[in-house]
Amino acid sequence: MRLIKLVPDNTNIRFVAVRKIAFAVTIILSLLSIGLVAARGLNFGVDFMGGVAIEERFASPPPIDRVRATIERLGVGEPAIQQFGDPTLVSIRLPAPAEESSGATDRLVERVKTALATEFPGATFSNYSTVSGKVSEELVTNGVLAVVLAIVGIAMFSWFRYEWQFGVSTAVAIVHDVLMTLGFFALTGMAFDLTIVAAVLTIIGYSINDKMVIDDRIRENMRKFRKMEMRELIDLSVNETLPRTVMTSVTILLALIALLVFGGHVLRGFTAAMILGVIVGTYSSIYVSSSLLITLGLKPGVPVGEGTIKTPVPTAGSAKRP
Repeated sequence: MRLIKLVPDNTNIRFVAVRKIAFAVTIILSLLSIGLVAARGLNFGVDFMGGVAIEERFASPPPIDRVRATIERLGVGEPAIQQFGDPTLVSIRLPAPAEESSGATDRLVERVKTALATEFPGATFSNYSTVSGKVSEELVTNGVLAVVLAIVGIAMFSWFRYEWQFGVSTAVAIVHDVLMTLGFFALTGMAFDLTIVAAVLTIIGYSINDKMVIDDRIRENMRKFRKMEMRELIDLSVNETLPRTVMTSVTILLALIALLVFGGHVLRGFTAAMILGVIVGTYSSIYVSSSLLITLGLKPGVPVGEGTIKTPVPTAGSAKRP
């Protein structure tokens, strides 16, 4: 039986040759993401904002202004209303009731449900969730801390495992992946809650797995081809690991696309974040992290992991691929 090969044997793509273009694209996209988050903000879910989130399904796409007016007449606070991918499904976020108890929340939800059912015949209640203000503040702090510690911890591991250049390039690539995710949620207005924080941490884990594979191969080839120029060595290392990188990304994407199509709106944000993270993480592993090692001054003849390579850097040289 013939094996399926997504990447042909002896592939020799010159990734380093376009590193300046890749760096420019990376910087532009990162700045755009920061600008989107600053200008539009993130649509924080009830996990981070506190309050009550109600999901209501209507017989047909409802006028949002009419839904808002119906709820405002109840005097329960200013509602934040958002439609999901399904236009008949609406998320309504309200401030938590003054009396923080399950009974008060149930009464609030019942009033909203009754009012919407009266105003929109055929409207059905799906579910609701509630988080107090104090808990939401703790969740924000813990969520940000988890992401920062993950990035710092991974960068430190790469530093001690290889060299400081590897640690810096890994941190830059992961920060880029996180910024792309934040920019995507600022652009689309999708709810950003604890599920998305879990997706971000998963993206970081996936990205570092890709980067470690390439970094390990770079280190091996620095010992194997001591007279090879760094540009050629990085191209060789990335091409050698390319079949594994592409196959891993494609198989994960197939599972995520199936989850996006059949998983329902509850998992839509998590799945969308993961799909974006896999694509962006693969790009940053190939074009950003590895090529950045040249900019940071990594050269043959410096310590890499175990021992020291003492052979001076040649002015010219090459080696055949194994």
